[in-house]
Amino acid sequence: MEKVFIETAKTDNGYCAACDLLPGWVVACTGDFDKFKREVVDSIRFYVDCAKKDGDEYPSVFDGEYELIYKFDVQSLLLYYQGIFSFSALQTITGINQKQLAHYAAGRSKPRPQQAEKIANGLHALAKDLMAVTV
Repeated sequence: MEKVFIETAKTDNGYCAACDLLPGWVVACTGDFDKFKREVVDSIRFYVDCAKKDGDEYPSVFDGEYELIYKFDVQSLLLYYQGIFSFSALQTITGINQKQLAHYAAGRSKPRPQQAEKIANGLHALAKDLMAVTV
């Protein structure tokens, strides 16, 4: 199954996204992330249906099965998880000082690539640990 990357950002009221495979395609939605994901799927279907109807070219990946991967910038990722974890908890998960995480979330500074990778790796490790838990 091919992966389609959706560049995703948090807005004040919801989310917005773009995809390099679909020139000119953008989607924005108020509300929660689940609603946003539904809008992305519907919008891609609409884009492809219109391209087919008009005889326009579109990426062949959308003719088969594909997986949407939502790629957040660090600020948007931290804002998303801020509603779930405190910065203290994120410090434990990522190994990055909570004050620095707050600076990243507020947009006062941008993390170096190594720091961004540390954040992603910490969250992935937590997800892996959670997947191993059974009740």
